[in-house]
Amino acid sequence: MTDKTAADLAPTSKKPNCVSSVVTAGKAAIAPLSFTGDAAAAWIALKDVIESQPRMAIKDASANYLHATDTTKLVKFVDDVEFLLDDNVIHVRSESRVGYSDWGVNRKRVEMIRAQLAEKLQ
Repeated sequence: MTDKTAADLAPTSKKPNCVSSVVTAGKAAIAPLSFTGDAAAAWIALKDVIESQPRMAIKDASANYLHATDTTKLVKFVDDVEFLLDDNVIHVRSESRVGYSDWGVNRKRVEMIRAQLAEKLQ
């Protein structure tokens, strides 16, 4: 399988229910997941974090790309979460499939994953 690039992540929606580290300005902008040390170890740690989430499921994974879905607890809406390993960062994009606003859920999800990944890599 060919390595993916940041351009391969789905485009950022105009709706306020999407965050992406590929965009650098606006409400959708969020910092990529950063790490020091071995990229392969960080990638494995990220997969462990994703697999430990109760409503997340990995749908596609390669050496540098991961697509997961997260199903909301109450109404069972599905959100798409993508990760891309790119040198010393992991780009991330998280977006709700339906609706307009997500009340910050996608941003909170990414920040929770960031914190758990940092803890796992200590």
